[in-house]
Amino acid sequence: MHEMAITQGIVDICLQHAHDKQIRQVVIEIGDLSGVVPEAVTFCFSACTVDTLAAEARLEIRQVSGLGQCLDCGTEQPLERLYDPCRQCGSYALRLLKGEELRVVELEIDD
Repeated sequence: MHEMAITQGIVDICLQHAHDKQIRQVVIEIGDLSGVVPEAVTFCFSACTVDTLAAEARLEIRQVSGLGQCLDCGTEQPLERLYDPCRQCGSYALRLLKGEELRVVELEIDD
């Protein structure tokens, strides 16, 4: 399960930026097309934060829907899977605009 390694990386980033202060909340974005399962990250977060300054932290996951733009007709459209064709013209020349995100967007720590 690669989500364990991903979650450990997220926790490490948070601990580095907490400057030895208690972490209260972590907010991350996970794109629907990133290949990362949000439920697995939630499960792994508890294990990765044991005996750390993030042990009591709440995890909030914001899912980011896929969005692409057709390079042939210019249509922007939601994407449910990578390599879906354009719904307007059928072209496979789509540029991904959103949906592969995986990032920490907010960290709440004690003063």
